[in-house]
Amino acid sequence: MPSKLCSLSGRALRWSCALPVFALVAGLEAQDRNPFANDPAAAEAGKYHFRINCALCHGLGARGGGRGPDLTRANKKHGNSDAELFRTIHDGVPGTDMPAALGSIGVEMKDQEIWQVITYLRSIEVKTPPPTGDVVHGKALFYGAAACSKCHMVEGKGGRLGPDLTSVGTSRSLESIIQSIRDPSKELVSGYETATVVTADGKDAKGIVMNEDRFSVQMMDTSERILLLDRDKLRSFQKSPVSLMPAYNTSALNEKDLQDILAFLLTIGSK
Repeated sequence: MPSKLCSLSGRALRWSCALPVFALVAGLEAQDRNPFANDPAAAEAGKYHFRINCALCHGLGARGGGRGPDLTRANKKHGNSDAELFRTIHDGVPGTDMPAALGSIGVEMKDQEIWQVITYLRSIEVKTPPPTGDVVHGKALFYGAAACSKCHMVEGKGGRLGPDLTSVGTSRSLESIIQSIRDPSKELVSGYETATVVTADGKDAKGIVMNEDRFSVQMMDTSERILLLDRDKLRSFQKSPVSLMPAYNTSALNEKDLQDILAFLLTIGSK
């Protein structure tokens, strides 16, 4: 039985059957342009939706959190255009913590609300100034005297005890990176809290917890050894908000050397 949509004949038939295709194309084209671009009211609405749905991972000011990157930067990892931002929010990013807008963890935004969030992000977006430090010297410090690579990895080279810093230049604000170097315990990245245990035979171990449940703890110690421990056999197990990373104050790392290391990390992150 023919559908009502295509029940007419001749010229009318051709026109009525073309309507769904036309509507689909128009809808796709609409997703390439932000209908609220430069609208202050839309930006304010987007700020509200961002705080409800996005701030948990990206921070209240969109400057990055423990799980989500800094979104105030003009250069974004998964695309910079409005259309790319829309698709990133709407569809999520497979293999990452970024869910789809109709995901299963509480994020649920209509297309209009996504565009409003994008308008808000554009209103607070800032251009990252070019690195002012010496990239070559910063790399030498990272892998040498500053000993950053003892715990941190960049492009597959370095330690595993601290977060991988390959993309830190695009995922964190400059202020946040500096704070993590000067005062690493102020805001620990999730999953890198310090843990100290004493085993049944009296041996001490310090490191980070990789996995844990009611019965066991898996941790990486400061020598990067993986330890699988039964909770009921431990003499003690304590977590601390004090980072394993030492605080690099100006006596440990002067301002020029800091700027050189930052230049190296920002250059790597922008690739």
